[in-house]
Amino acid sequence: MEEESLISHPFSVPTTLFTSALLLLLLLLLSLLFFFFKARASSKPKAHYRLPPSPMGLPVVGHLHLLRAPIHRALHRLTLRHGPLIHVRLGSTLCVAAATADLARDLLKTHDAAFSDRPQTIAARHFAYDSAAFAFAPYGPYYRFMRRLCMLELLGSRTVDQLRPIRHAEVAALLRTLLEKSKRREPVNLSWEVIRLTNNEVTRMAASTTSSAVGGEAEEARELVKQVAELIGAFNLEDYIGFCRGWDPQGLSKRMRDVHARFDGLLERIIKGKEEARRSKKKKNSNREGGEEDDDGVVKDVLDILLDVAEDEKAEMKLSRENIKGFIMDIFTAGSDSSAASIEWALAEILNHPRVLQKLRQEIDQVVGNGRIVDETDLPNLPYLQAAVKETLRLHPPAPIIHRQATRDVTVEGYVIPAGTALFVNVWSVGRDPKYWEDPSEFRPERFVDDRAVVDMRGQHFQLIPFGSGRRGCPGMTLALQAVPVAVAALMQCFDWEVSGESCGSNSGSGREEKGTLVDMEEGIGLVSARAHPLILVPVPRLDPFPEI
Repeated sequence: MEEESLISHPFSVPTTLFTSALLLLLLLLLSLLFFFFKARASSKPKAHYRLPPSPMGLPVVGHLHLLRAPIHRALHRLTLRHGPLIHVRLGSTLCVAAATADLARDLLKTHDAAFSDRPQTIAARHFAYDSAAFAFAPYGPYYRFMRRLCMLELLGSRTVDQLRPIRHAEVAALLRTLLEKSKRREPVNLSWEVIRLTNNEVTRMAASTTSSAVGGEAEEARELVKQVAELIGAFNLEDYIGFCRGWDPQGLSKRMRDVHARFDGLLERIIKGKEEARRSKKKKNSNREGGEEDDDGVVKDVLDILLDVAEDEKAEMKLSRENIKGFIMDIFTAGSDSSAASIEWALAEILNHPRVLQKLRQEIDQVVGNGRIVDETDLPNLPYLQAAVKETLRLHPPAPIIHRQATRDVTVEGYVIPAGTALFVNVWSVGRDPKYWEDPSEFRPERFVDDRAVVDMRGQHFQLIPFGSGRRGCPGMTLALQAVPVAVAALMQCFDWEVSGESCGSNSGSGREEKGTLVDMEEGIGLVSARAHPLILVPVPRLDPFPEI
């Protein structure tokens, strides 16, 4: 909240310090204005650019004062007022924001090549080992190689399917925990339980045979993932105000160095543990005949695949230690929070709509029955569940803004977007585009059930792009579309849920067709669009007898 206050109320100071603070501020503004006008003078060759409309800005800070968190809602309000394509200046950084599905198609499909890079913030560079990681790597040979490796091996359908037993085991462990707490009618912080579920799934899929990754250091990994997400999503003055660069006025760079050092140490221990396990296996198999298949039937995890590529002398690209650590950090930070947020929002929306809950349970009961727990293999036979997840991702995309950077000048709808401009495609607004969605603020899974209105989430139907599109589309989509629905289905199948007072909301939200106790739907702030408050619920076993888990 400190960064939010800094942006929203930049002149809020104690009255006893008002005079001295005002003088200091004036001196600072004079210095900044000097650099501001100097920078403008040096950029006059770009004055002919016809930029999209813009709200009124201020010297030096530009439009920073208008962007109160959550940023996607602030941008949505600005585009409603000034048009679906606008430009804003965040300090000295020129940004363009787009808010409709048609604009998303133009920018991410027609001009995909021109927006193939991501803005390099200080935090992104720090946690990406400069350009060694994958998520923020510049578009080039390394990025293309890693993306192919992701789609074919690391996060492809085959690997995701082979690692399904890990996810099943973690869902079962969560259900056992909830069953024990239900016996005491104990309220459960489901937000914490869900993030533990997704973190354990991702950690074990990344390094399933490394004891340190799935044992005592799992809690450390969860805490570090949380801090990395906070730092990458934090507003950093050094990224936007040139005068502040190198000063670290918010202390964020110091925190980055500390968190990065701790995370690097954890990753190093995980990799060394994996390398030791691989050496032991090779020694064990040294006197045996056979090919590359593991004699003990152990499926290769993501880290195994990365180390195989690093050791392959014939590989197209040689992976360094930093490449491997950067990719594992990407998986930890991107895979845990986003999936957990999607599961939470789905549970909250379904609980707030008893009609949806009833239809969902009828479908699960008919397909799965009450003698076993729903599994990922059941998902193709659960269309209403899939529709409810789609509707959740439309209203609550885990990454509500797609960030890109123009590598060359681009003309869109008669406006010029200069090279180097940061692009914000507001996925949250796109999911509410009235041209494509009737009653766009309502939670209505039925809109995806009609075969005449099939909308895919894989980046080709731009009215629904929770995983992005084009060259920078999310490579973890296949995994998310397996892990999120099955977790939601299992929690709805196995338990009734009593809403704790801590999770109560009001009946004033749009799209609420039933009255009664509702789960609060306030959004938090951060890189991932998560709930502002923990989801506190009391589990009540629904199946009797409860299936073996």
